[in-house]
Amino acid sequence: MLFRKKQPSHTYDRETQRPAIRASICTEEKVAGFQDKRTEKFTEVMLLRTPQDLEEFRRLYHIGQEEIVTLY
Repeated sequence: MLFRKKQPSHTYDRETQRPAIRASICTEEKVAGFQDKRTEKFTEVMLLRTPQDLEEFRRLYHIGQEEIVTLY
């Protein structure tokens, strides 16, 4: 099959992780992922180029409209 529906590449544990966006001040590049609540380690999941990419991230991981933390 040539075209398939995107599948999540990472598992999201709501108990130990929070959704986050890491943003670069210099290049304005944004990466969506998850931050460990205990260690604060950030795990990259996908590059955000457009607002639709953010919506796709929310859809894939069932995040809804809860607040996503932005890290600089």
